[in-house]
Amino acid sequence: MLYNHPKFIESDPIQIPHQFSKKEDIEIAAFLSATIAWGNRKSIIKNANMMMELLDHSPFEFITQHEETDLERLEPFVHRTFNGNDFMQFIKSLKYIYQTHHGLEAVFSSHSDKGSLQNSIHHFKKVFFEIPHLERTQKHVSDPLKNSAAKRINMFLRWMVRNDNTGVDFGIWQSLSPSQLSCPLDVHSGNVARKLGLLKRKQNDGKALAELDKALRKLDANDPVKYDFALFGLGVFEGF
Repeated sequence: MLYNHPKFIESDPIQIPHQFSKKEDIEIAAFLSATIAWGNRKSIIKNANMMMELLDHSPFEFITQHEETDLERLEPFVHRTFNGNDFMQFIKSLKYIYQTHHGLEAVFSSHSDKGSLQNSIHHFKKVFFEIPHLERTQKHVSDPLKNSAAKRINMFLRWMVRNDNTGVDFGIWQSLSPSQLSCPLDVHSGNVARKLGLLKRKQNDGKALAELDKALRKLDANDPVKYDFALFGLGVFEGF
């Protein structure tokens, strides 16, 4: 595989969680990096690194032990439409999830279906915003049951669940299976999938994702998202 290779990490936001070794640090760094993974890749990586800096390079410890006053330093943060207030809300919601719901993995695995994690993502969003929150921050967590392709969360789940034995994806969530994953569908992977005849639907939405899922599961039911590297790589790097 040309892109499913450690060199891929150098130009991808997945490099951020690769800075850590503790499970909780990896999954929090991955979740926050995936959350801001839209736009220019260099600025995504720069801002995700800044997020880690603001969390003292100990994301789990910061999230579970911060005082209200510690959050003030996050206020100037901004990446596109994700601002410091959103960042603070994310920290509070993550604290709630680790203290009340046994962590990110437990929330996603508690509502997973045999062949899909889209219901899990919907449930996760509900739990994430169970605490008092800013209305505006809700738009930064997608809901597949509202026909979103939920690209960033599907990418995060790929990182956590898929063990590719090449050192790119982490595979640290044993309670879920790669067969349940969906491809992170965006402009690049969508265009390539259409050119290859894997996708007919024009919009990159939840219905398109279901169509692509079906096509990729026919190719490999156990590891359908391994094709994400090729679809994305051909689109971004090769201009296919």
